[in-house]
Amino acid sequence: MRQQHSGGGDISRSLALMWGYDDKSGGRGPKPRLTLAAIVDQAVAVADAEGLDAVSMRRVAADLGVGTMSLYRYLPGKAELLDLMLERVGALDDDADLGDDWREAMRAMGDGLWQLYTRHPWLPLVDQTRPILGPNALRGFDISVGSLSATGLSDQEKVGVIVMIDAFAQSAARTANAVAAAERLTGVSNEEFWKAQEPVLVAAMETGDYPHVATLDEDAFEMPGEEFFGFGLQRLLDGIAVLVESRRPAGS
Repeated sequence: MRQQHSGGGDISRSLALMWGYDDKSGGRGPKPRLTLAAIVDQAVAVADAEGLDAVSMRRVAADLGVGTMSLYRYLPGKAELLDLMLERVGALDDDADLGDDWREAMRAMGDGLWQLYTRHPWLPLVDQTRPILGPNALRGFDISVGSLSATGLSDQEKVGVIVMIDAFAQSAARTANAVAAAERLTGVSNEEFWKAQEPVLVAAMETGDYPHVATLDEDAFEMPGEEFFGFGLQRLLDGIAVLVESRRPAGS
């Protein structure tokens, strides 16, 4: 899969579409056969099933039973479509609320990100260094920032905490997704893959050249992806808690 990134098209058009300033699915005249939401949802479905490289204006149009040019009435091209896909999958429930217990809030945020990145395996592969902020993304960020209001952290530190947890969730999900994809594409299970290396690795351990690795338990590398994510998230929260505690007024 080639690297794809947000904000690669006409940023002003992506923003207008996200915020409803340029949605051509309504207005006077005959009701359009398509809606922008239907186009985006179909693109997400293709990406979930076959990967982001399978998404194209032609493919989405064919799945919707229309000509490719029909889609260009609604958006300029694939770059803007990707921006809308990113915004769509980040939608929260109407009653979403992380609460005011910062640690529980950050744990819930992290768990939600893990679920998001493993439910949509293509998502953590997209470079969102320069995100396009639509209403869904901005609302999620606002809720996350609000849950850190009572921590005493500076604004830069609040953003740092959110970005750090998001980055860890992306990284852990990429690894878990890659393991699942490798098994699916090769037909070789992860257990079988490592079993094939066992004779060489056993011989290497017997040389005495790797004394610390040789003492590891046999199940040292068998922590499931979701369990690993939970372990890492807890350690991040432990570290953040030290910082938050240091900001408490003396005697409080």
